[in-house]
Amino acid sequence: MTSRSERPPTDAQIDIGAWADRFRLLGDPTRLRLLAAMHHAGPAKASVGELAEMAGITDVAASQALRTLRLQGWVQDERDGRTVRYTLVDSTVHALLHQMGAEH
Repeated sequence: MTSRSERPPTDAQIDIGAWADRFRLLGDPTRLRLLAAMHHAGPAKASVGELAEMAGITDVAASQALRTLRLQGWVQDERDGRTVRYTLVDSTVHALLHQMGAEH
């Protein structure tokens, strides 16, 4: 049992809104599959087509989800000639994927 002096963290101590947004984005199976695929592939290794294949989704679905993740700042893209390769750059998401059992 918690004593009155041991109060739960406040919104000021934990950014509840940011965590809710993070979990909302992670709650989408398509985005989560892509993040796991990127995590496994490594930095700037996989293109949209490769990530789509690894995630078992269409290129169109992958492109749309990657756009959302890029706009959120979780993913960066890097042009390699005509190919765009993606990297997971959000360290919190990276750590969460490890907690879920994802490997490199």
